[in-house]
Amino acid sequence: MMRISTKGRYALRIMIDLARHAQHEPISLRGIAERQNITSKYMEGIMALLLRHELLISSRGKMGGYRLSRSPEEYTVYEILCAAEGALAPVQCLSVQVNTCPLQDQCSTLPLWKGLELVVKDYLEKVTLADILERGERPENCASL
Repeated sequence: MMRISTKGRYALRIMIDLARHAQHEPISLRGIAERQNITSKYMEGIMALLLRHELLISSRGKMGGYRLSRSPEEYTVYEILCAAEGALAPVQCLSVQVNTCPLQDQCSTLPLWKGLELVVKDYLEKVTLADILERGERPENCASL
């Protein structure tokens, strides 16, 4: 079944952490890494993806760090996971821009996979960072995310 990778789960945890802690001032990579129990080296790659997709703002210097580029209400879980994962397709042939599968015209399961992809996308687009924060405080290092 479709699984979200560690990178995707960590990206979501990082964004939740920033929504919770970086209201007015940037938060250091080290601070997030310690709270989330993620190595700084692994986090650097995830932060680069989130920055590339303009989900974060970074600032350098002694008081530098990271913060959200928008309010938590404006981020969907789908957007965050796509930034980290790329496509969230349940099967390989849907994860590429152009489906080159020679069997696509006769594939009886393709509509099923397209439907599943739409259901997942629809659900994840309805959940925002703010929604997650409103559901209640969880331990800082929540392995279920």
